[in-house]
Amino acid sequence: MKIAFSFIIPVYNRPEEIGELLESLALQTYSDAFEIVIVEDGSTIPCEQVIVDFLHRHVEGKDMLSVTYLKKPNSGPGSSRNYGMVRAKGDYFIILDSDCILPPQYLATVEKSLLNHYVHCYGGPDAAHGSFSLVQKGINYAMTAILTTGGIRGNRKVSDKLSGDKSTTFGQKGGFQPRSFNMGISKLAFEATGGFGNIHPGEDPDLSFRIWEKGFTTKLIPEAFVYHKRRIDWHKFFVQVKKFGMVRPILNRRYPKMAKMTYWFPTLFCLGFLTAVLFWNLGIILPMGLYAFYFGLIFLDSLLKNKSLAIAILSLVAVCIQFVGYGYGFLKSTIFLNFSGKKPETLFPYLFFKDADRVD
Repeated sequence: MKIAFSFIIPVYNRPEEIGELLESLALQTYSDAFEIVIVEDGSTIPCEQVIVDFLHRHVEGKDMLSVTYLKKPNSGPGSSRNYGMVRAKGDYFIILDSDCILPPQYLATVEKSLLNHYVHCYGGPDAAHGSFSLVQKGINYAMTAILTTGGIRGNRKVSDKLSGDKSTTFGQKGGFQPRSFNMGISKLAFEATGGFGNIHPGEDPDLSFRIWEKGFTTKLIPEAFVYHKRRIDWHKFFVQVKKFGMVRPILNRRYPKMAKMTYWFPTLFCLGFLTAVLFWNLGIILPMGLYAFYFGLIFLDSLLKNKSLAIAILSLVAVCIQFVGYGYGFLKSTIFLNFSGKKPETLFPYLFFKDADRVD
């Protein structure tokens, strides 16, 4: 079985990231040719010259890459990914965010896993590169750790592993939901589902649910990780996780069979903390002691993983922002959806792009 891979990379006003990503793609140990499709999503700061300069530096030899550069009006990352997949030449699309860097073995790892056990959609984890800033590493911990919401984003282990393959396959409800910063989807599954919808963020689980509805399975390839820079400050991080929380009730309404109680955890955690403060003022210290124990675990876990006191402290900050932002967004969205009588697109128009460029 031969798989023709096409990388699909939307970019919006981040030309410097494309250079780093292309350099990492040039260093892949994968021996066969692959395609790179970069979609400029209406950027006012285009990356075309970065691509031209890169190709001039790699005009011959093993690291010569096939790069297709496309331009389109701004319509969001989901639409841009669809736009690239429609025009790609491969039969298996690997979707990346522009702020990712690949380790050299990435594509070879993906091919090995798919040849061992083919699925029509996979996802991989993200990690922090040594060159990342302390804040980036703290945010990375909050977004990936099993002790935070990173542990409830579908990254579960189940017992039905295939012999000789460390990847994990999942069925329907409770299965692994690939994230579009590091995701692969076959051309067949893309055409069957129509690709990404117009919600953002949240286009990733939305597509996962439709992939399952069409009878395809997904899997996690743990070894196919990327270095995800997440170039955001604390305020942008709060806005990001708040939007994550806001879209989840919308998806729960759209796909009620996929709703899980674990999505309430950040909201209940924050409300519980306020209750613990009240009890503390009344002289009851046990609830606050439980929160102190939890944050102590977060600190020690980050310290052991990152071997840095500064990152461990910043991880606490990131986790607090993550829980408050997601929990507030989830609660706000839930209340508005259930009591306003209005459609999500009317309540939260900034969570939807008008043109999703679906392939229906």
